[in-house]
Amino acid sequence: MAAAQRIVIENCSIATVDADDTEYASGYLVLAGNRIEALGAGPAPEGLENVVRRIDATGHLATPGLINTHHHFYQWITRGLATDHNLFDWLVALYPIWARIDEPMAYTAARGSLAMMARGGVTTAMDHHYVYPRGTGDLSGAIIRAARETGVRFTLARGSMDRGESDGGLPPDFAVESLDGALAATEATVKEHHDPSFDAMTQIAVAPCSPFSVSTELLRNAAELARRLGVRLHTHGSETVEEEKFCHELFGMGPTDYFESTGWLGEDVWMAHCVHMNDSDIAAFARTGTGVAHCPSSNARLAAGIARVPDMLAAGVPVGLGVDGTASNESGELHTELRNALLINRLGAHKESALNARQALRLGTHGGARVLGRAAETGSLEAGKLADVVLWKLDTLAHASIADPVTALVFGAAAPVTASFVNGRQIVEDGRLLTVDEDAVARATRDEARRLAQLAAQR
Repeated sequence: MAAAQRIVIENCSIATVDADDTEYASGYLVLAGNRIEALGAGPAPEGLENVVRRIDATGHLATPGLINTHHHFYQWITRGLATDHNLFDWLVALYPIWARIDEPMAYTAARGSLAMMARGGVTTAMDHHYVYPRGTGDLSGAIIRAARETGVRFTLARGSMDRGESDGGLPPDFAVESLDGALAATEATVKEHHDPSFDAMTQIAVAPCSPFSVSTELLRNAAELARRLGVRLHTHGSETVEEEKFCHELFGMGPTDYFESTGWLGEDVWMAHCVHMNDSDIAAFARTGTGVAHCPSSNARLAAGIARVPDMLAAGVPVGLGVDGTASNESGELHTELRNALLINRLGAHKESALNARQALRLGTHGGARVLGRAAETGSLEAGKLADVVLWKLDTLAHASIADPVTALVFGAAAPVTASFVNGRQIVEDGRLLTVDEDAVARATRDEARRLAQLAAQR
């Protein structure tokens, strides 16, 4: 790294979220190119060459960038609808609208979703996109383009559905794919866009939508496809009591047993929500290394319930945080999920012992990296890892009287992001994105939301 340009960050508190939860009350970070070269207590070493910038981060906490493990970007343009519905009624209300989404809408909605997360400290995002209406353009390519322009590290979970209304599913028939078509399109997306390298900015996962919108054949074949291509698997699992009932009625077993029967448990798999898990389900996830994307705000918005996150963590299940789609979490932000995960889980059986501030921060950083299969590269501040770093301003009215910076970040109001670096490149400064025009993105999302509403009204 001797020839790499260096950025030196000094005088900040640091929560590394490494295996030992190492923290520094006042320390430094040296970013060299796209890697973290060094960090520690006190001032940075003297005599560093090629230093192009020094940041005095007094009053700030440095953490790994936040990692979002479950989202549906397209929902940015259907926010604020069906606000008093449970999951199934919400899906029934919104699927006919979502089925009208086209490429310009997908691109614009992705830009809105990504911009909101990035300005709030997300450095690695994912999108589970599974609505591919016929003849609507290159939706996957549009989403990937939006992520590249925003400058975040990105995983596209290329979703699919092949169980439409005529087969007992929820989505309209014209919004689902055939079994062979879904598999072929997914394989093509992996081959065109997946980057397996250490510092990859774009990766692809194979991601049929859910047990009630996907055939058993698609689930089974998708697992085989992902393992043949060497990519990860993602879906929704055990989100509601209705899903549990559905699986028992249709398959004669609960969701976890059904997933295991189709090859969908393993270290290369993560599932969203996992709210209704019994002891046996949690043990199966722990035994197989299957990960969970915990989405506390969305689970509350849709009255799905409280996931047993403390029990999952105690069993060794990998758990990260997810925004979920912004039609069920209108804020679209991940840093608020740190607080909500802690507070909502304290309403469960473990009460005040459910989660603490550092566990919540770990869920949103290292836990997310582990769930996405990228814990060797990101999710903690360690020498040699990718330079995905966030500086949170904690010396203002909102936080200045909270002595512990991690407590301030998790328990306090949403903290301003002074700087966010992805792959060593700064993408946020003083709470504003440097990569895209936020006001232009806002106008475009408003226009596309109106266009979608007009199309849906014509059905």
